[in-house]
Amino acid sequence: MSKKIPHRFYLTEEQMPKQWYNLRADMKEKPDPLLNPGTLKPCKAEDLYPVFCKELTHQELDNDTRYFDIPEEIQEFYKIYRPSPLIRAYNLEKALDTPAKIYYKFEGNNTSGSHKLNSAVAQAYYAKEQGLTSLTTETGAGQWGTALAQACSYFNIPLTVYMVKCSYEQKPFRKSVIQTFDGDIIPSPSLTTNVGRKILGDNPDTGGSLGCAISEAVEKAVSTEGCRYVLGSVLNQVVLHQSIIGLESKQAMELLDEYPDIVIGCAGGGSNLGGLIAPFMQDKLLGKASPRFIAVEPASCPSLTRGRYAYDFCDTGKVTPLAKMYTLGSDFMPSANHAGGLRYHGMSPILSKLYHDGFMEAVSVEQTKVFEAAVFFAKQESILPAPESSHAIKGAIDEALKCKESGEAKTILFGLTGTGYFDMTAYNSYHEGTMTDYIPSDEDLQKGFDRLPVV
Repeated sequence: MSKKIPHRFYLTEEQMPKQWYNLRADMKEKPDPLLNPGTLKPCKAEDLYPVFCKELTHQELDNDTRYFDIPEEIQEFYKIYRPSPLIRAYNLEKALDTPAKIYYKFEGNNTSGSHKLNSAVAQAYYAKEQGLTSLTTETGAGQWGTALAQACSYFNIPLTVYMVKCSYEQKPFRKSVIQTFDGDIIPSPSLTTNVGRKILGDNPDTGGSLGCAISEAVEKAVSTEGCRYVLGSVLNQVVLHQSIIGLESKQAMELLDEYPDIVIGCAGGGSNLGGLIAPFMQDKLLGKASPRFIAVEPASCPSLTRGRYAYDFCDTGKVTPLAKMYTLGSDFMPSANHAGGLRYHGMSPILSKLYHDGFMEAVSVEQTKVFEAAVFFAKQESILPAPESSHAIKGAIDEALKCKESGEAKTILFGLTGTGYFDMTAYNSYHEGTMTDYIPSDEDLQKGFDRLPVV
């Protein structure tokens, strides 16, 4: 009789990855380069130095180095909450009556409640190494702002967080956590920056967007001596840091003599999904295996499934470099009733390129169906998932039910990016029946496409 796979499987600290994996190194066709907004020429390192710290700039632009050593100080911080568990969802499998084997990588075992800390500690470390005296950032649902506040507190770096206004109002306790770690949090758009004042002047009642919050954070960074801007998703450097998720997952599955047929992740800016799929995508790119990769995004902000693959600004104020990505337009404003993160107007250039070239699939899901999946999952697995993570849960359930119909015992791996304990307003809305779905019309999306920059 074969040995039963444990419900939770942990690597030891000694087995944790000592390097991050750069997925771009194995892509035969690389993502298109960032463009300088002034010249529309590919960005050079010195173009980005006023915005990002130097080491992160080099990681951002390096398409060829396959592995980056994780500095020992970062490894030691990781050990506070890593390795994270790979969990076999036995109860979920039973409830679905599926022959599929379902695994999930749980990234919620830290105070920020999400995977975001994996990159936050790296970015704060490199800022400290450079001697910077403060940082700025944006946050949507609040996970990134919370994680970066933790990391900056650890390295004694002052932090200003611009939080999307509708999320700031929906999740007041995120503010409390960020303040616990000495972060300064400002609802965006705000009157503290030129771009914020302009956006409010044009639309006083706006609930804000990540693109807007990015603009404010960048303005604050470039106008403050010794300050730089850091971003929690989308960028190549962030996908690099998040590869630890996939590296741990693959190593754990190998020790269990398993390998996924399908890898599923929620998709907003792309850092969690990119990190989870990285080593498995490497196998696909090198012809060693051929798993399916499914990105699950909100129907209210469907950059992959309904966006355009084009160069666009990464922020609403149009001051950042342009990235070639699937985008809804930099001035796209998600509906204020959208509960979770995953509200960025574009997708990671790495994931956009892989999707465009046919290496990935994408689906979009309405908000009420996401919360239906979240509640079902919570009852089986006893973890209250974040709304973002619940998109991946919905995707995994759908694939498991397909296996039930076909009788195929496929192995499914999905990313459970975090917990939903700061999202109770949304859960209350779902339970009270007041939650609604929002799907942007073709006409509304076309307005954004018509304003895309001509490159």
